[in-house]
Amino acid sequence: MKPTVIAGIVLVGLGAFVLVKGLSYGSQSNVLKVGDVQVTAEEQRMVPTWVGGVAVVGGLVLIGVGVGRGRAT
Repeated sequence: MKPTVIAGIVLVGLGAFVLVKGLSYGSQSNVLKVGDVQVTAEEQRMVPTWVGGVAVVGGLVLIGVGVGRGRAT
């Protein structure tokens, strides 16, 4: 199997996961620091669903290119 087809399958899978289940990541920031005492806050941010859609479309394009090149040779 060609690398472009494999990359396309992975992108379609990740994009579908983001569209169906959603994906979030955490970011931590210092809120207050006084001497040795430090207060931090952790915030969960969601990956926008349009990113999943773009990944699915891009993966399908990669699969099409990989399959198309396989037929031409």
